[in-house]
Amino acid sequence: MATRASGALAEQFDDIEQQHLSATFGMWVFLVTEVMLFGGMFTAYASYRLLYPEGFAEGSRHMDLMLGGINTAVLIVSSLTMALSVHAARTGDRRTLIGFLGATILLGLVFLAIKAIEYWQHYHEQLVPGLRFSFEGPLAKQVELFFLFYFIMTGIHALHLTIGVGVVSVLLILSWRGQFAPEAQDPVEVTGLYWHFVDIVWIFLLPLLYLFGLGGGATTS
Repeated sequence: MATRASGALAEQFDDIEQQHLSATFGMWVFLVTEVMLFGGMFTAYASYRLLYPEGFAEGSRHMDLMLGGINTAVLIVSSLTMALSVHAARTGDRRTLIGFLGATILLGLVFLAIKAIEYWQHYHEQLVPGLRFSFEGPLAKQVELFFLFYFIMTGIHALHLTIGVGVVSVLLILSWRGQFAPEAQDPVEVTGLYWHFVDIVWIFLLPLLYLFGLGGGATTS
């Protein structure tokens, strides 16, 4: 085990602790850039929502709150399994690490599958701007703008989650091969930070997109 841990130390670092701090700092810097990306989208969305509250509320009423709620629960549980994966990596419990990484991947795939169902529903209802959009009434342009924001923000979020599933899958393979010692679990820990960030972004998307139109009257399509 000691040999494996020492072999995990890159030559540019003096010790495992320095390598760990560098990896963690690098991930936090990356996440700051991601905050700016999503923060810019959220700001633009909020600005247009202030300009067109009726149209955005009408668009929000076409969200499937049940599917959105299920997906929220799925991501919350996936954050737990990812946190437990990090703990298992720290303690050197390879079997538990493999199990929780596998559960995290499965939950991520469940989220993406449900999101695909939602996208199909919007396509069937002709609510996809630029591809298949048809909405009757004076709020049509505003509703179309809402769905444009919806697909951009949820699409970029889904892309980030897809990347996360891919990275966790690589970690699962490496774990299966016994690559992670308790002293060398940086890849698992920094991936955990990324996964939690993606989950937090969804927690913001849920009220912005799904809850805004609640109690706003009947849908007129």
